[in-house]
Amino acid sequence: MKITTIIAFSLVIIGALVWLLVGLFNFNLVAFIFGAGGAAIFSRLIYSLVGISALWLIFYWALYHPFRAID
Repeated sequence: MKITTIIAFSLVIIGALVWLLVGLFNFNLVAFIFGAGGAAIFSRLIYSLVGISALWLIFYWALYHPFRAID
């Protein structure tokens, strides 16, 4: 499970950096590398993997780091 969490964390960081580029420069790195439009199956795959990784990290955090009292 540790390797899954590391991969998920890496994909979420990459996804966040891609959104940073979109927000600041209106440049979509994933679409630039893998193509854009209706035939860009690889772009959709990358976006899906990033989204699944985010869901995994939410699940992982909720399972292993429940709300703790602040001392």
